[in-house]
Amino acid sequence: MKKLKTYIGAGILAVAAVVYGVVNHSDAEPESGQPEVQAEALPGLEIPGASGGRTVQHGAYVSSYNTSTLIPDWVAYELTAEEAQGRRERDGIEFRMDPDLKGCTQAMREDYSGSGWTKGHLMPAADAAFSSNTMAETFYFTNICPQNEVLNAGDWQYLEKRVRNWARIYGSVWVVTGPIVGENRYGTIGERNVTVPDSFYKALLVRRKDGSYSSIAFVMDNDEERYYLKDCAMSVDELERLTGFDFFPSLDDRIEEKVESSVRLSDWGIK
Repeated sequence: MKKLKTYIGAGILAVAAVVYGVVNHSDAEPESGQPEVQAEALPGLEIPGASGGRTVQHGAYVSSYNTSTLIPDWVAYELTAEEAQGRRERDGIEFRMDPDLKGCTQAMREDYSGSGWTKGHLMPAADAAFSSNTMAETFYFTNICPQNEVLNAGDWQYLEKRVRNWARIYGSVWVVTGPIVGENRYGTIGERNVTVPDSFYKALLVRRKDGSYSSIAFVMDNDEERYYLKDCAMSVDELERLTGFDFFPSLDDRIEEKVESSVRLSDWGIK
C-alpha cells in the first residue's frame, strides 16, 4: 500500500480526525481495560478550537465553511447509539447551497458537473438518517468536498460504517472530520474554483464504560489507493500537528494531554 502522504501548507483546511481506510478489516468489538483518565462528559466536546471559517450549525452537525476554498474546514458532530440506528432512504434528496450561510459565495452543483470528482459528504447522510430534515441538511455544500469516487464508495465509506459501530458500542462518539488541502495537487473545479483536497481526516473521541476517554485519528489521501485502518491511524496530537487545529479543546487540559497523545487500538477493535 502506498505510504500516506502528509502535507502541511498554507492551504491546509481545518481538521479533525484522521481518516482511516479499509478493506477486509476485523469488526471485533473493542477490548476492555484499566481506566487511564476519568472525567464527566461535557457538552460540545466535538467542537474544535477557533477557526477562520464561517460557522454554521444545523440539526445534526456544525460546519466551519471556508469562503476561500469553498469547502468546509471541518464538520463536527456527536453521533449517539440511537442516532446510528437511523434507516431513512436518501433517494430524491438534492445537493444544494446552505440557506443558513448568507452573504458569501458557496459551491454549487454545476461546479462538480463533469469534473470527475464526486460530491463527498463529511458527515455521511447515514449518520443523520434519524430524521428527514437532518439527513437533507447533510446535502448542503457546507458539508461537501470534491472526493475521489473510489475512495468515497470504498475505504472512506468503510470508515464511516465503523464510526457508527463505535457509536453503538460506546453509546456515542464525538467526530471531527474534514479535508486537508496540502499542496493542492488536484487544483480546483468549476467556475467558482472549488478546491480539491489532497487528503481527508477524522478525529474521534469516545467515553469508555469506566468513565475514561479514548481518542484516535485517521487520514486518507484523496485517490484510488487502498487504506487499512491500522496503517492510517494516528494520535489526535499527530493530527493536530499536521493540521494546526486544536481538537476536543473542551476537555480538561490534563485529560486532553493524556488522551490525545497516544492511541490504544484495542479500544477501537483494530488489530
